[in-house]
Amino acid sequence: MKNRMKKISAIMIFILVSAISALQAQTKYTLSPSPTLKIDGGSSLHDWTMTTNTAKGEALLVVEGNQLKSVKSASVSAQAESLKSGTKGLDNNAYKALDTGKNKEIRFTLREITGSGSSFQAKGDFTIAGVTKPASFPLKVTQSGNKFTFEGSFDTKLTTFSITPPTALMGTVKTRDEVKISFKTTFQPIN
Repeated sequence: MKNRMKKISAIMIFILVSAISALQAQTKYTLSPSPTLKIDGGSSLHDWTMTTNTAKGEALLVVEGNQLKSVKSASVSAQAESLKSGTKGLDNNAYKALDTGKNKEIRFTLREITGSGSSFQAKGDFTIAGVTKPASFPLKVTQSGNKFTFEGSFDTKLTTFSITPPTALMGTVKTRDEVKISFKTTFQPIN
């Protein structure tokens, strides 16, 4: 009788743990097509924006019920030369400054996320021009069905990533050091 009670207890514990795990499932997500990543900056002549819609990424999300509880891991990357401003000369100067011959991609890897509802704080690492630096910024999360959209921005400097701000026209046009990296990315479950 004692052994039978132990078996029943073990089965009940297993069922309980399985039920809790099902409620707090970690699900692998992938970046939906056409994410928006952009870098805004300026020069002594004009402001500029470089954008890409071809980033790739993955995330491991903990969803409880139908609500995001936490992000276990996430990374997003884009080919550096997929960033376009609409001006060929500006693009070429940017690619030269980023040394895209050696540094093919720009990447963000999440280390930690805190918060709840739609307001979170993200901490992670940006790798730009082959240099990795920590970043911390507010993150807005919205949900549509089983998809989660992450939106935020991070102010930084080119020199933080050992990038010399480009110049043009024999140094008469100078790029400002300050830039803003913005993104709006939607993750969907991998089927």
